[in-house]
Amino acid sequence: RAGMIANLRLCLVAVVLLVTTLVLLPVQLLAIAFRWRIAAFLPFLWQRVARLVAGIRVHVVGTPVRERPLFLLSNHQSWSDITVLGSVLPLSFIAKSEVKSWPVFGWLAILQRTVFVERAARGATGRQTDAIASRLNAGDVMVLFAEGTTSDGNEVLPFKTALVGAAQAALKDSDEDAVLVQPVAIAYTHANGVPLGREGRPLCAWPGNVMLGPHLKRFLKEGAIDATVAFGEPIRVSAASNRKIVARDCEAAVRRMLTASLAGNRHAPIA
Repeated sequence: RAGMIANLRLCLVAVVLLVTTLVLLPVQLLAIAFRWRIAAFLPFLWQRVARLVAGIRVHVVGTPVRERPLFLLSNHQSWSDITVLGSVLPLSFIAKSEVKSWPVFGWLAILQRTVFVERAARGATGRQTDAIASRLNAGDVMVLFAEGTTSDGNEVLPFKTALVGAAQAALKDSDEDAVLVQPVAIAYTHANGVPLGREGRPLCAWPGNVMLGPHLKRFLKEGAIDATVAFGEPIRVSAASNRKIVARDCEAAVRRMLTASLAGNRHAPIA
C-alpha cells in the first residue's frame, strides 16, 4: 500500500508540473524573446508550484536584500536546490554548460533564464563574467553555486573564486559604486517530520556519482521534506575589492549558517 501511494504521488507530481509547464511555456518564451519583466516572475511561479506538489516545506532565516545589483553565493547539494531557492524569490542561476543538454532539466534551465558557463575553459572566464554582469545590471538576481559541484549536505566545500569577479564586472557599465554579494545556505533537515541526521541527509543530496533518475524518484516518494534557506549579511563589493577574500568570507558565512540550520535554527515555513 505504501508503494502504491508513493507511485501515485509521483504521477501527481508529473501531471501537475506538465500542465503548469504547458500553461506557462508560451508566455515565458514570448517574455524572453521580448525581454518582458514577467520573464523573471514566471519561473518563480513555476518553482512555487513545484515546491508545493513535491511536498517541500521551505523555512527562511534572514532576508534577501532588496537593493540591486544583487549576487547570491550559495552552497549546492542537489537539483532540488533550484526549486528550494527559486521558490523564495525571483532569480536566475549560473550553471555548467552541460546542464543545457540534459533532458527536461536543460529545457527548464533555459526557461529559468540560466547563464551557462564552461568552468574548465579558463580563457572564457572574462566573457562569462561579462554575461553575468550584464544580467546583474539589468536588475536580475543571479545565483552562483560557488562550490562548483554538489556536496553530501553535511558540509560546505571550498568556494571557487573565478566567477565571483562578475560582481566587479557589473560595475563597468553601471552608475553604482558597489554590488551586493549575499551568502546563502541551503540545508535539508527533516523527512516526514523526522530529523535526517548525518547519515540520512544523502536522501536529499545528489553528489555527482549518484544516478539522477533513482535519486529523483526516491526524493519525490518521501512526499515531505523540510529545507531551510538562510540569508547572511551582504558584502558590498567595489572595484577595489579582492574577489578571493569576498569568496572566502561568503564561504565562512555559508558554513556557519549551514551548521546552525542543521542544528535546528529555522523559522516557520513560507506560504
